[in-house]
Parts: sequence; C-alpha cells; structure tokens
Amino acid sequence: MGKTKNRAEGSGTAASCRPVVHNIAPVWDAGSRVLILGTMPSPSSRAAGFFYMHPRNRFWPVLAALFGERFAHSNASPDKSAAAAERREFLLRRHIALWDVLASCELEAAADATIRRPAANDFSALFAGAEITRVFCTGNTAFSLWQRLCAPRWPVPCGRLPSPSPANASWNLERLTQAYTGIVQACAAPGRNA
Repeated sequence: MGKTKNRAEGSGTAASCRPVVHNIAPVWDAGSRVLILGTMPSPSSRAAGFFYMHPRNRFWPVLAALFGERFAHSNASPDKSAAAAERREFLLRRHIALWDVLASCELEAAADATIRRPAANDFSALFAGAEITRVFCTGNTAFSLWQRLCAPRWPVPCGRLPSPSPANASWNLERLTQAYTGIVQACAAPGRNA
C-alpha cells in the first residue's frame, strides 16, 4: 500500500513542479466585509490576469446565481479586460474581497495536490484597510493552507467551501451555489467597527 500524501504539503515531484509567483493584484476596498480565497491562480487565470478565469470554472456562475445577477462577459470571452473589470466592479459593490492564500509555491499545472514550498501572501494591508468579518476558502487545500500559514496571524472566522474547479465534477452548479450561500449573509453583516 502506498502512503497518502497531505495535500497541503504537496505530492508533486521536484522534477514536475515549477515555481509559480502570484501575479494578480487582490480585489478589495474599505467596504469589503468578506474575503474569498483560492489557493493560487490557475494557468488560465494567470494568462487572463484575473481570478477564476478558466472557461469551465464555476466560481463566477455561482456568485452570479447567489446575488441574482448576470455577467455580460463569460470566462471564455475574448475580451478578458472587460470580463475582469465587470467582475471587479461586482465584487466591490457586493463588499467582497478576492485573493489567494499563496504568494508563491512550486506547482504542477494547476493541481493543488502538487504544491510544494508554499509561501503565504501578506494580508496586513487588507485586514488593516477593510472590515473583513469572515473568510471563505474555495477548496480543501486553500483552507488547510490558510489555517496553517495565515489564521494564527489573522484570526478571523473562516469557512471551507467546495472547489468551483471543473476538476470537482461531483459538485454540480446547483449544489455549489447552495454551499456558497453563507457568502450572501456574511456580505450583509455589519463590519467589525459597526
């Protein structure tokens, strides 16, 4: 029998993993109440310059369904700049901050299970400048890394959400949307200083 790998520690081999540095600025402002975190942007997202931009990722359809909105530009839109601007405006209007747990790591493609040498982003400015009352992590790896690398420094209540990745095929859009409903309530809650 083989050993089970700890996903947060990584199971990729040194030969197959490549250094990845986070290249997308976080989205937040002073009105942000909720922080949603992934692990590290996928190759599609890094190429598009914005979060969750793989054409089959369900993150944006889930958020649109939660808030009863539609995006004019899909993830597959050739106008990535317009798609990103539309999503950024939506997030800020809904009091949602968006980023990823990791600033850098070694990674094979977009497989979280292969992460090696994780280094967390510095959330100091975000927590000092916004009234974040709740953190949500999209997927087990993001949650595990947040708990290990960040939660001791920023002890904000944190929920684990199922991954919206197309690789998480056992969760359909309706089931994902139901699992993400806590975001809506958290966005409506008063800030820390209210």
